[in-house]
Amino acid sequence: MPGQTFGEAAKEALRQRGTSLRAAARDMKYDPAYLSRVLSGKQLPSPQLARHIDKLIGANGTLAALASATNGDSISRLAKAIENPSRIDAGTVKALADVLWTQRQLEDAVGPRAVLPAMRAPLATIKDLARGARGTHRSAFVAVAAEWVQYTGWLHAAIRRDERAIDLLSRAEELADEADDPTIAAIAVSFKGYVARQQGRHRGVVRNAMAALHTPGVHPAQRCFDTLQAAQGYASAGEKREAIKMLDEAVLLTQKEVEPPPSLYWYRPPFFQMNIGMVYLGLNKYTDAVDFLKEGLDGLPEDQRSAEWTGEYRQSLQQAVGAC
Repeated sequence: MPGQTFGEAAKEALRQRGTSLRAAARDMKYDPAYLSRVLSGKQLPSPQLARHIDKLIGANGTLAALASATNGDSISRLAKAIENPSRIDAGTVKALADVLWTQRQLEDAVGPRAVLPAMRAPLATIKDLARGARGTHRSAFVAVAAEWVQYTGWLHAAIRRDERAIDLLSRAEELADEADDPTIAAIAVSFKGYVARQQGRHRGVVRNAMAALHTPGVHPAQRCFDTLQAAQGYASAGEKREAIKMLDEAVLLTQKEVEPPPSLYWYRPPFFQMNIGMVYLGLNKYTDAVDFLKEGLDGLPEDQRSAEWTGEYRQSLQQAVGAC
């Protein structure tokens, strides 16, 4: 499964860039048959090949990191887990978590369409393992499975496969509750709010944001975003008083320096500034919207600045500038 994960990600990234297997092999000076075996998941890439593919597609080291995470030891652990899910150990949990982390980083570099096939391929296996898992490490494994399903749901939402996204996010909620992980559950609900926003259902945005906010035990960083998402929904629905109230609450939350967990790595001050700007845009306060959106976009880490998910904020900045 890990070898397949790397191959699917690399193959789709090359396809997205219009680079054929033979062209890639020629450019990198590799045997096309060897490259074909790697891209089909039949053979693990050498570290050198992984670095060359990474450079070819402009993945900023994230594809090479994925190759490192999907090494022979990971395959061995996961193969044993598939054969006997009752014996899942800490190493198996870490292997899946490492692959998930590198996939998230890879999305920032190459976009959701390139990452989705590699996440989708092992999805059924992971869900089956979560059902059959037993022992000391079961809860930790189910939590990683919940995040895997939730993230796959996000990828579907990002490319507007809304129905499939909602199905996966609902399943992620259930798994997160089973694992007693309120933050992963809240993220899944929050992403449903994202889907509603893309559909122009402003009340749906508020409803999902408030549901996420009322999840007991949710991480403060997630609480901050959902307060902002609720404010956005209220503003877009014309409920300005409620929008300003939620915005004031969110601004107070952003002033508290809280380290987000790995599952919320993008929840940093620049991201919150962009979302404050989105609220101001909904309130027709265009100068404030421009200031916060621009400052947030400029403050993003270098590896996130060209991420596809920032497009929504860049378009909003252009809208705000045009309305000033």
